[in-house]
Parts: sequence; C-alpha cells; structure tokens
Amino acid sequence: MASPASISLIPRLGVAAAVASVLGLSGCQTWNAQDTVPPTSGVQPLKGLAQNVSVRRNATGMPLIESNSFHDALFTLGYVHASDRITQMVTLRLLAQGRLAEMSGAERLDVDRYMRAVNLKKNADELYKASSPRLKRFFEVYARGVNAYLFRYRDKFPSDLAATGYKPEYWKPEDSALMFCLLNFSQSANLPEEIASLVLAQTVTNDKLAWLSPSYPDEQLPVAEADKLQGLRLNGQIPGLNELSKATGQLAGLNLLGAASSSNWAIAPQRSRSGKSLLASDSHGPLGMPGLWSPVQIRAPKYQAAGVSVAGIPMILAGFNGKVAWSMTSVLGDNQDLFLEKIRRQGNSLSYEVNGKWQPAIVRNETYFIKGQRPIREAVFETRHGPLLNSAQGPAMANGFGLALQTPSFTDDKTLDAFFDLSRAQNVEKASDASREIRAMAVNLVFADASHIGWQVTGRYPNRREGEGLLPSPGWDGRYDWDGYADPMLHPYDQDPAQGWLGTANQRVIPHGYGMQLSNSWGAPERGERMAELAGAGKHDTRSLTAMQYDQSTTFAAKLKRVFEAPGMTQPLKQAIEALPVADRAKAREAYTRLMAFDGRLNPTSADAAIYALFLQESMKQIFLDELGPDSSPAWQALVANGQLSYSAQADHLLGREDSPFWDDVRTPQKEDKAVILARSLAAAISAGDSQLGGDHKAWQWGQLHRYAWKNSNGQIVRGPLPAGGDATTLNTAAFAWGQDFNTTLAPALRFIVDFGQPEPLMIQDGAGQSGNPVSPHYANGIDPWIKGQYQSLPLQSQNFDRAYGKTRLTLVPGK
Repeated sequence: MASPASISLIPRLGVAAAVASVLGLSGCQTWNAQDTVPPTSGVQPLKGLAQNVSVRRNATGMPLIESNSFHDALFTLGYVHASDRITQMVTLRLLAQGRLAEMSGAERLDVDRYMRAVNLKKNADELYKASSPRLKRFFEVYARGVNAYLFRYRDKFPSDLAATGYKPEYWKPEDSALMFCLLNFSQSANLPEEIASLVLAQTVTNDKLAWLSPSYPDEQLPVAEADKLQGLRLNGQIPGLNELSKATGQLAGLNLLGAASSSNWAIAPQRSRSGKSLLASDSHGPLGMPGLWSPVQIRAPKYQAAGVSVAGIPMILAGFNGKVAWSMTSVLGDNQDLFLEKIRRQGNSLSYEVNGKWQPAIVRNETYFIKGQRPIREAVFETRHGPLLNSAQGPAMANGFGLALQTPSFTDDKTLDAFFDLSRAQNVEKASDASREIRAMAVNLVFADASHIGWQVTGRYPNRREGEGLLPSPGWDGRYDWDGYADPMLHPYDQDPAQGWLGTANQRVIPHGYGMQLSNSWGAPERGERMAELAGAGKHDTRSLTAMQYDQSTTFAAKLKRVFEAPGMTQPLKQAIEALPVADRAKAREAYTRLMAFDGRLNPTSADAAIYALFLQESMKQIFLDELGPDSSPAWQALVANGQLSYSAQADHLLGREDSPFWDDVRTPQKEDKAVILARSLAAAISAGDSQLGGDHKAWQWGQLHRYAWKNSNGQIVRGPLPAGGDATTLNTAAFAWGQDFNTTLAPALRFIVDFGQPEPLMIQDGAGQSGNPVSPHYANGIDPWIKGQYQSLPLQSQNFDRAYGKTRLTLVPGK
C-alpha cells in the first residue's frame, strides 16, 4: 500500500479537477471525467438482454434491478457491479491471480509471489467445476453483463483505473468463483498469525513464543504448540520470511483483508416488542474507498432479495428476501496449517524430507509480467502438504526451512449452490439446510424468519493427528498431518435458544472439550460480552438494535479495574507507584484515580477514555518493547499485527499471566514484576497525553487522539480526519493498532437491520459509497448517513418502490 499522502479533504466539487490534474489531463479538452460515470436515467441498449430491465437508485445510489427474468436480472447485476466498482473488481481479480504487478509495478511483486504460491485459481477451478449446471449458467450470464460494461466503456474507465494504463481482460465465469475464493481466503486470521510467530521466533526463544500466542483468557497457554518448535534453530533459517511478512502486511492494506471482523445477532419473538424476530448485522473493514460490500436489490418473477453483495460475485451474500433474513460473520475458523519443511537444493530441483527420506518437490513454473520491466519466470515448489510460500527464494534455499501451506480441498463442493439456495430460503429450516452445505467458507451464519432464529457454523475443518494448528508444525515426520475432515454434523449450530437471542462477534463459540477443532485464534471476547449484556436486557425493536450497533462501551475497562483491585495486586501496585520518581509518581496516581473512575464508555469527548487508551498503548510498550523493539523492528510489527487479528498477548498479560517472563525490563539490572511495569505504564500514559493533547488534562478528548479517515486505493485521505469513539472491543468498532498509533484501522463498513414487526423490515447503511469512481455523486455520500446513524429502507413490496427509489430509472433494452 502506498504510504498515506498528507492530503487534506478534497472539496467535493473539486474532485474532477483534482483527478484531471493528477493525470495531467487539465489541458485536454476531449477527456471529460463525468463521461466515466454511466447514466442513471434514459434508455441504453445492451447486447445480451432478452427483455427490458429497469435500474433505479435510491438517495445513496443503491440499485434496484427490476426484470422479467432472473437471467436478465443477473446480466444487469454484472453490468451494475462493473458500472459502480470496475476498478475494485479488476484490482481484486489481479490480486487473486497474483498479477497485481502488471497494473501497479514491481512494488506488488512480493504480494504476487505470495498469491501465486497460495494458488486460489486451483481452489476456484475445483469450486466452479463442482457447481451445478444451473449455477454455472448464472455465472456465465453475470459475466456477460460485466463484459457489456467493459465493451461499452472501454475508452471511458474511471480515472484511477485509466491512470494505471492497464487494459482489463473480459470477465470469465470462473473469475467470480476466484473472487469467492479470495473472500474466503480473507477470513483466515491464523495464516498471518503463523507467519508472524516465525518472525517473532527470529527474536525470542521458542519457550517464550507461547506467551505471545494466547488462545483465550481462560485457557492454558499453548505451550505444547510452542514445544513443536523446540530444538529447531529458526533464526535466519527461513529464506524469504521478511518478504512473506511484508506481503501479508500489504494484503491487509488492500481494503479487503480486514473482512474477518464482524458482528451479527438475532432476537427471538419473546424478546421483541412486536412479537416477531429481529436480525442485525455489521461487517467491519478498513475505512477504504470504496468499501468491499455493495448493497443491491433484485426483483424478478421467481427471485427477490435485497442486501449485501461483493462486486464480482453474482449473489446476495447476506440480506432479506421477504421471508428470511440472513447474515454472516467470520468464525475465525482455523482450517489451514503452515508446515515447516526441511529442504535441500540439488541443481535446479528441490527435495524435502519425509520420514527420514528425501523426495523431490513438485515444480510449477510461473511467469510474472511487471509494469515497466521485463517479465521474470520463477518456480513454485510444492510438497505433500501444499505450496511453499517462500518458493520465490528458491536459489537461497540450499539449507533451511520451506513454509508449506495446507488448505482444504474444494472438490465435490456445492458451496456456491448453497449460497444461492440460502438467498431463496423461505423459512429458518430451509436456511439451516442450505447453510449446512457451505464448506468453502468458514463463517457464522445467523438467520431469522418472523417466528424463529438460527445459527450455523459453516466450513471444512481438518482433523489433526497431533497439535492444534495455532503455530507452524514440523512437516517431516507425519505427526501433525491431517486425517480427513471433521464431520459436518459436529459443526456448531443452534435454533430458538431459551435465552431468546443468539449472536456472534468473532468470539469463541464452542466450550472446552468440544468434539472438533474449530479454532484457537478467536477474536477478543468483549464485543460478544457487550452483545450479551444488551441483547439479554428487556424487549427489542429497531431503535434498540440501532443503539446496539452504535454502542461504544467496553467490558475490558471493568476487567482492568478488577486486576488493579485484586488482593494480590492492590498493595504491590500502590507501593510501585510510590517508588517512582517524584514527577512520575504524581502522574501514575492521577492515571490510577481516573482509570478507577472510568465507566467504560469510549465516547469521542471523554477525557477518561483518552487516559484509558493511552494506558493501553503505553502498557504494550512497557511490557514488550524492551525485548521486541525498537518499534520499527520486524518482531514488534509482528506483535502489533497479531494484536489486531485475534485475542492479543497484551490483553492476556494485563488481565493475568503474573508469572510471564515479559514482566521484566531486560534493560535494567534488577528484576521487575507486574506491579512495577503497570505503575510505569500509568505514569507513561499521562506523559504521552501531555505530549499529544497538551497540559490541561480535563480538556483531553478521546476523539482528539482517535480519528476516522477514509482513504482511496493510493492512500490519499478522501474524507477526514474526524473524531472517533470506541475501539476494537466495542460493538461500534473502531479498532486501532496497540503499540503503534490511534488511527482507526477497522470500522463497521456496512450495517443492516431486519425487523419482522415492520411493514418493510429491511434497513441498510453503507459506510462509504456505492460507487468506486471518484467523480460519481455516490463515491462518498454514504459517510454522512453513517456518522449520523441514518439507514436506508430497502422495501420489498413494489407499491413502496417509488417512495424509496423515486421514479427516475435507467431502462436497459436488448441491443441489436
């Protein structure tokens, strides 16, 4: 990702001029930026349509497609997706293919090598081949709609795509399966964690790795996982590790791979004010322009649904069809493993060890076309576990370790059909039946009809002979190999629970000793805890669910107070504060007093919230920086990244782990303990606040430190910075990187609520804008409603269409 340019907010009326100046087109009379925005009214002939189709748009640009056949509706969906998001579609397709360097140059080559090794194309081909003839027809028709746009606008692409000079290829049906596989790949938090653990192993000894890789606050440290690596000298023995780590960081910045954070919940009739069910969903992502999700509504004689799509995939992945509402969040399921392979080079070939014998790695040759440079050809090596992610370092791999990635097979997989069937389900039972067939994506599906609610974990999960898959496993002796997959009947599910609600927020969803290995990389528990507090209190309606989606209270603050007040900590902490130098002592006392008074509400205007966040940030440095620093080091960056993916080592240390070896400052001759480090952190919080917010502590505000800023694909700020509340542990998520800065890295990118007690149940909100074209009026017009808590009604009854969408329409007619 390009480094964020220090560009202030571009005035909305000046976008076209700004774009023209960037492209050096200000003196060109023939190029008009507005020509790149397809019309939203009038008549437009398109080859491939059988009959006329109407496309209307609401105030924020969300489209309603009305057609006389599902065939024409899918064709139009392809055309509309491309009209709104062609740059995003092209970029993500190139990302999935490992071809970004063709458009963006050599700086994307490490990402391309990583993605070629992962080989999503193989998964997509399997998935597409296993789909029904019906589904393949849907994908073919959709592709023709995308290509109708690519042909018509071949000389009028949006400025950001035109500026690259890249000419997009026509869309193939298999490309949509590839996009689906990319979306699935984005749900895996554990793969970057495993890579990060190897980066950490370059700095800390293996026995300390477990302390940096906690599973959950109430679980034992994964010592056995770290023990897998005992006796292995990893430092400097993994060629290409830095390049891999850099590539995972770049992937995280591409406005896609933050998709693993999300929340959804359903309220049963007994907890509803109307006596009918409710469902709420919010999907999180980086504050990117455009966001990943694209709201859409389709109405055809045998199909109607409205909700969330991804441009490039011809499906409504979450939403409402008039009878059933459904939503998905990442389950953070661990369905892939990284294996260390002992390797040795023999001429141009590579061998790896299996049970004491050496056997040749499979070779796959890849050619990279790089913008502005000559093509290069490199080998990707594969072992019995899968492709070596560090294959590109082949010549340097004479001795050392390869990193093989094993993922589930997608052969005989009906996932794409199942998602389509889910969107047509007419009750919770049918939705449950369809969701159980979803193997190629690991998500929590929550669904509801007017009278019932349900939840199903989807995916395909390996049975490991040994180990938990949390850290990389030795691949040479077979002990940690997979032994088939878990029985789908063991996948967690629930329907109509007695408590009257169910929901997920990436937290652990299974108890200890559950009959299958689902994951050990859960999200922090606090969002789920706050959801339980609010969902389990009183009766609910649209207003209370909206309040939940905008809630900025954290349960972590109360846990922190309990640590400070614990019998074994109260006196040691006070003594440690009193032992500080005079200036620091006063600061630590103030921070302690303010934290003990903090109510956990992370409002943007709260001074105590600012002190709380400063303490979290400074304690991260006080605990770990002495051993993993400086803050520019790969080890520190790996720890910071892991803290954003799942339950963090910092939270784990703050709430417990008094015997951790990290409760010591290795830079001093004496041995510190937890109380001493906490006392220093309290003082450091005030010092940091003084430097960042000034000397008037009562005037401090959390929103002065913590900001929203929406950026385009070049890292330029399009809107903001604006004050933000909340953090990673609040339902209204505004995550920031502990140990780095307070900039918001993830926020709700799209929200919707379905209230079966309302005449028109579906309300939806897009956090950025419908269009990815900077000169479109719908490029950033979702931001203000998002800030103000305003939702759009997407009615499913035709008599209400005029009120929601107006009467202006684009009529697409069959072309000759």
